[in-house]
Amino acid sequence: MKHLMWLLKAAIFFTLFAFALNNQQTVAVHFFFGTLWQAPLVLVVLATFACGLSMGILVMMPRWWKKRKAALASASSAVPKEAENNSASLQHGI
Repeated sequence: MKHLMWLLKAAIFFTLFAFALNNQQTVAVHFFFGTLWQAPLVLVVLATFACGLSMGILVMMPRWWKKRKAALASASSAVPKEAENNSASLQHGI
């Protein structure tokens, strides 16, 4: 199973590497007010992916914090007061 995962990772890496080698031509990205950025196509695709990923994470952060806060509040209210005072009564299994 472990070798299969490494084989899958290697296949994905070499596929992306071949994509990068095949897309080295320079492209022009036109922004507002006549601003122009020229870079290899693979860098433009990578930058676009990174921007989309970071924007998605930033948009989801408030929801994640809200759910984490609610989960911590419900977990702390679920512990009885006797168990908080007597740490020997809590059992931690493997």
